[in-house]
Amino acid sequence: MRKSRFTESQIVAILKEGEAGVGLSKLTRKHGISGATYFIWQAKCGGVSVSELKRMKGLEAENAKLKRMYAELAVENAAIKDLLSGKL
Repeated sequence: MRKSRFTESQIVAILKEGEAGVGLSKLTRKHGISGATYFIWQAKCGGVSVSELKRMKGLEAENAKLKRMYAELAVENAAIKDLLSGKL
C-alpha cells in the first residue's frame, strides 16, 4: 500500500478542522486532498486521538507481518506433507 503524504497528527488536525465547521470544498482545496480521501479518513480515524491512531497503525502493521508469516509457514507445511505422503 502507498504511504500517505500526511502524518497521523496532520490527518487528525484536518479532521478536527472539518468537525469545527470548515466547508468540505475549502478544506480539501486548502490541504490538497479529494473529498473521497477526507471521507475515508473520517470513517477510519474519526474521533481518534493521535496516540490512538499511531497505536492502531502499529497494530495493523504487526497484523500484516503475522499474516505473511502464517502464509509462508502454511505453504511450507503443505509442501512437507506432500513430500512425506509421496515417499511413504
